[in-house]
Amino acid sequence: MNALRFLIVAGEASGDAHAASLVRALHKINSHAQIEFFGATGARMRAEKVDSVVRADELAILGLWEIARALPRFWRAYGKLKRAVTEKKPDAAILVDWPDFNLRLARWLRRQNVPVIYYVSPQLWAWRSHRARNMRRDVDLLLSILPFEKDWYTTRGMTHVEYVGHPLVGHVRPNYDRNEFCRRNNLDRSRPIVALLPGSRHKELVRILPPMLDAANLISQKRSDVQFVVVVAPNRDPVEAEKIIADGRDSAAFRNSLRLVHHETREALAAADAAAVASGTATLEAALLGTPMVVVYKESFLNWHILGRMITTDHYGLVNLIAGRRLCSELIQNQFTGDALAKELLALLDSQRNATMRAQLKGLTQKIGEPGASDRAACAVMDAIWG
Repeated sequence: MNALRFLIVAGEASGDAHAASLVRALHKINSHAQIEFFGATGARMRAEKVDSVVRADELAILGLWEIARALPRFWRAYGKLKRAVTEKKPDAAILVDWPDFNLRLARWLRRQNVPVIYYVSPQLWAWRSHRARNMRRDVDLLLSILPFEKDWYTTRGMTHVEYVGHPLVGHVRPNYDRNEFCRRNNLDRSRPIVALLPGSRHKELVRILPPMLDAANLISQKRSDVQFVVVVAPNRDPVEAEKIIADGRDSAAFRNSLRLVHHETREALAAADAAAVASGTATLEAALLGTPMVVVYKESFLNWHILGRMITTDHYGLVNLIAGRRLCSELIQNQFTGDALAKELLALLDSQRNATMRAQLKGLTQKIGEPGASDRAACAVMDAIWG
């Protein structure tokens, strides 16, 4: 087989990163074959020369009202991808997370007799578990990245599940150390640093950054030595965060201790003594770097009232779900206030508690798997194709 063609579809920033790594791995293990990828892409997949039928970063929205307003865009995206599949006739489709879009697409692909490989399981074990029957019906192979997922799906009758490990393992490392990070950002390396990661979507910035800033302001009133770093996600414009910071009513002393960084997420986490991290993949990055953290999240009232009650897990943070216990404190929705976060972060700055959590995070990372997940996933894809 010297020519292959894949449809590949990812919608979120994290899914785009995992998909890009898989594309690289597939090229690597098929160095003598001509491989073509096309589909719904983010910036990282486009950097890997994936033909962008749909720019998925324009569809990365959050919440019921936002989805309702964007429905025409989603239908246009479906139409473009379907036409591309009909024209290009891929050997297989690789769908990455993004269940609201991809599960619907998987059903159509099955009807077109296109093999469906699902990479990065939707979090059906957390909510809307009834969708497992859709996965069982429409997906030929599920490649799971979390250790407990294979058993979860197997008990629900899905036999074609392979655990490949998490693609971040072995790849989460800073490009430079705390000393260099402090030098670049005019921080004092001898003083404590708290990193604030409010998420990768605009609505997350709007809802999550203000209480983070409130907490930082309260901490600065009790501990003037603490420095704060607002970490802007790579896919966001720092101006968005700057506007929110400018609208705050914080003390001058706090503002003097605040820095905003962009494209330095892992460096900031590695340098930080503690962090407040919006629930998502970033919590796993913090865990792999051994950074003690508080997991936070806040939705709109409507989204939380309708969707929040569907969540069936005991924990929200990915790091706690993998641990199977409340390793890191979680402040979700109404619990997430400046006062509550300040209290949790001050506790994490205690040297003994800080050291204890770092040791616990080190133990947790051993449960996530060995490096090489993207390579294992690529081999599983090829095994499925050659079958």
